Amino acid sequence: MNAGIIGIGRFLPDNVVTNTDLEKKMDTSDEWIRTRTGIEERRIADHNIDTSDMAYRAAKKAIENANISPEEIGLILVATVTPDTPFPSVSCKIQEMLGAVNAAAMDISAACAGFMYGMVTAKQFVEGGAYKYVLVVGVEKLSKIMDWDDRSTAVLFGDGAGAAVIGQVSENRGILAFELGADGTGGKYLYQDEYIMMNGREVFKFAVRQMGESSVNVLDKAGLTKEDVDMLIPHQANIRIMEASRQRLELPLEKMSKTVHKYGNTSAASIPISIVEELEAGKIKDDDVIVMVGFGGGLTWGAIALRWGR
Repeated sequence: MNAGIIGIGRFLPDNVVTNTDLEKKMDTSDEWIRTRTGIEERRIADHNIDTSDMAYRAAKKAIENANISPEEIGLILVATVTPDTPFPSVSCKIQEMLGAVNAAAMDISAACAGFMYGMVTAKQFVEGGAYKYVLVVGVEKLSKIMDWDDRSTAVLFGDGAGAAVIGQVSENRGILAFELGADGTGGKYLYQDEYIMMNGREVFKFAVRQMGESSVNVLDKAGLTKEDVDMLIPHQANIRIMEASRQRLELPLEKMSKTVHKYGNTSAASIPISIVEELEAGKIKDDDVIVMVGFGGGLTWGAIALRWGR
């Protein structure tokens, strides 16, 4: 039995905040942000939309896309570092909102690598026969833990949600290989005090090295080569980090998903948001080989090689 994505959805707030908007609030410029990060705008949720609201909307779309009912879901995993409240968890909140009355529920805290951790956890439950369907959500309302006076972090992040239903797929499709990792000694470089605190130089060095290494590693584990990759979907943190991963896999520009310019860094939500973007653009087709790779606070990282399709 192979586990893979059988349904996917996303939610992005309507409120667009451009670099020009930020120029009016802090000592920065559109050129400074674009040249260093590739970000041009991001979505910021209104005060009346919390993390669970975004998670619910993305999850509802994923369930509809999977053509199943909420009652069929056995487990809900929500990757987030910005829950509405410490408890109840976002997963429990959306269990009620969805009417997924038969689902167990828990949140995962692995920062920007959270969606990878969620997918790999879901794979074990599905392939082990414990649950037929597992709902994995990556969602963040990072705007509520950002210091809007700190130009080094405030320009980077956005809000949003992406969700996937993990279930059994055809032979040779689904998750082919994965890698998860952590290095707690680097936790001091990216953490939350009252707000997000980051040593940009150290995080950049770690991300450039680890994203490339993990991408190559999952291909090796899957018995694939760089030439087999149809689409690289990196965590949308910074265009320079993403480019380093693309170059490590020797892929042309058109084979790397890029949404960072429109949505900024949405942490655990960025990879599923990007998958939906590429599907809607017709750039992901059945039997395409996709490499997803992300890194985040912890420090954590994860990568998955997946053959698309049900």
